[in-house]
Amino acid sequence: MSVTSVVRACARRPLAVALLAAALAAAPGARAAADSDPGASRALEGASAVLDGLKTYGQAVLRGGDGSVRQIPAGLYEMRVDGGGMLQTYGVGFAGNAQPQARYAESGWSGSPLAGNGEAGRIRWVLEHSYPQLNDLAGLAKAAGAGALTAESAAAGTQVAIWRLADGVQVEAADPAAEKLADYLQREAGRLPEPPASLGLDPGDVSGPVGTRLGPVTVRTGAQSVSVTPDAAAVAMGVRVVDAEGRPVDTAVNGSRLYFEVPAGTPDGAASVTVHGSTRVPVGRVFTSGVPAQAQIVAGSSESATAARATAVWPRPTATPIGTTAGADSGTTSGTTSGASGNAAAAAALAAPGGPAAQGSPDTSEERLATSGSSAATPFIASLAVGLVVLGGLVVLLLRKRPLEEESE
Repeated sequence: MSVTSVVRACARRPLAVALLAAALAAAPGARAAADSDPGASRALEGASAVLDGLKTYGQAVLRGGDGSVRQIPAGLYEMRVDGGGMLQTYGVGFAGNAQPQARYAESGWSGSPLAGNGEAGRIRWVLEHSYPQLNDLAGLAKAAGAGALTAESAAAGTQVAIWRLADGVQVEAADPAAEKLADYLQREAGRLPEPPASLGLDPGDVSGPVGTRLGPVTVRTGAQSVSVTPDAAAVAMGVRVVDAEGRPVDTAVNGSRLYFEVPAGTPDGAASVTVHGSTRVPVGRVFTSGVPAQAQIVAGSSESATAARATAVWPRPTATPIGTTAGADSGTTSGTTSGASGNAAAAAALAAPGGPAAQGSPDTSEERLATSGSSAATPFIASLAVGLVVLGGLVVLLLRKRPLEEESE
């Protein structure tokens, strides 16, 4: 069928054309709704990095439950931090086969394979009391009764101890000195608390009505100071990032409290603020890549670039989340409740600038999906299906009636 015939046929069927046009017109809007799904974005907190590869290592022997025996490398990886800095890390999962050049993002234990692992605190103890945190290899060997240790055997023994605690696997270091170190670390390991993020904003999202200061958002960092930068959406709408007294803020320190000052009359919307700083990533922080078995845990850090982002949303007064209260003295509005977090995250995709690849850390946004299993992509899928059905029906109709039209002509 020629293009001219299709055009003529469509001209004789205005109802079908109208239905098709309506279905196709609805698709972009549904797609936009799907793109605004908060699950499509990840919170920015701390450092992001690229894995260089395994640098200081020995060998280990892994014994499987089926009686299999295989030799695997065990030791220290290195990572290049985006914006500057280097990390030394051990693998959390023994079967990860972490790939060089994979992108990683800093994560808390709850967003990593250590979530719910009662041995996580002992793993941090191992990191704090072994190589490379302890560079005195002679002293470490003496404490472990390991004879002489090299950097390679110390790294291998430390990695083996971590694998045993993280996965409960039957693994041994191939080098006798490394094996003695692994036994010593596993036996002596105490429990340490989870380390804080290298740079974080708490909470990551706030909510409230216009005409108030939304917050506070507290800066958590080991850096001496951090820069504070509102996004383009905030600047365009006249939303300012201020302190409790309403003074504009462009730098902050650990413990600083930031507020979004939203002028009265501002249309419903959202904006974000990003803080940047340079500090060492705490030992025991986890880096994830989206593949749980390839997670890395920090054993050492140089001064590294870090960033964090928080988002504010100001819905209509009737949509103010339950639990959001206005401060009687300062006029501030807190958005730390779970309801506020959900609304803020939903609006973040509209205004928040793209951050580093997130690289995979497991995304908690899945918990905000409806229990029915649907998501923001559902309208797009439905409207696309309708459009295809109508289009298919139109083609069938044209093909069936073409012979009759040609006869009548």
